[in-house]
Amino acid sequence: MRVDLAGLAVEAVSIGGIETCIEVPELGLAFDIGRCPPSALSRSTILFTHAHMDHMGGVAMHAATRALRGMGPPTYVVPHEYADAFDELFAVWRKLDRSELPYRLVALGPGEHHLLPNGSLVRPFRSPHRVPCQGYTVFSVRHKLKPELTGLSEAEIARLRVEDGVEVTNRIEVPELAFTGDTLIDVVEREEIVRKARRLVLEVTFVDDRVSVTQARSKGHIHLYEVAERADLFENEAILMTHFSARYKAAEIVQAIADVLPKDLARRVTPLLDRD
Repeated sequence: MRVDLAGLAVEAVSIGGIETCIEVPELGLAFDIGRCPPSALSRSTILFTHAHMDHMGGVAMHAATRALRGMGPPTYVVPHEYADAFDELFAVWRKLDRSELPYRLVALGPGEHHLLPNGSLVRPFRSPHRVPCQGYTVFSVRHKLKPELTGLSEAEIARLRVEDGVEVTNRIEVPELAFTGDTLIDVVEREEIVRKARRLVLEVTFVDDRVSVTQARSKGHIHLYEVAERADLFENEAILMTHFSARYKAAEIVQAIADVLPKDLARRVTPLLDRD
């Protein structure tokens, strides 16, 4: 499914327990790769949240097919907890497949960052789940003229920068997109960046009384009722809700969002409806 998320194109599939792959073509990346949809082969950077099969199961096919097509080694960003096992996984696949399966592994955790080829920054944050899991925020980096230099000519600014070695701009990092991965609703309360990022991709696995909030929490997932209770926390311009349980039909998800969420929040929400 292709979605316009506040001006940013997102190509995504996400069904809880089946597969998740959230692609952002403009950034050349994807979050997770459960089954490796063909379009994901064009994404040279994959940011993995955790190692459940529906989020990481397609990685070997991704590496193998890119190599087959001469597309260059991908970069796989994984939480530190999974780095060694990730390399071991590929060591086994190389023996089985009798191929190189080239890739670059980046182990990354909260407090660290990864620079994307387009100059954007990626920073992880911890997402509480049944296993170690982390979300990611993508920041655009801008440089804005310092207020005290406003009004100076270009020549004067250039002289200050070149001849006097003065830093004439302030570096500004703008949180463009946050992706929670699988998580409890607690991440919204704990991580300010989740609430404030311009765009948010949020897992909401359960939407009605067929699964209670208590049951949802025991599985490490978010219930729509919990989102409604915290509606005033979301400052995001646009929210893509993903990872709905396969038990729900598209019409049921749409109706639940309309019935449960306050209107101000509901109008900013797009459900990822990759089902009938």
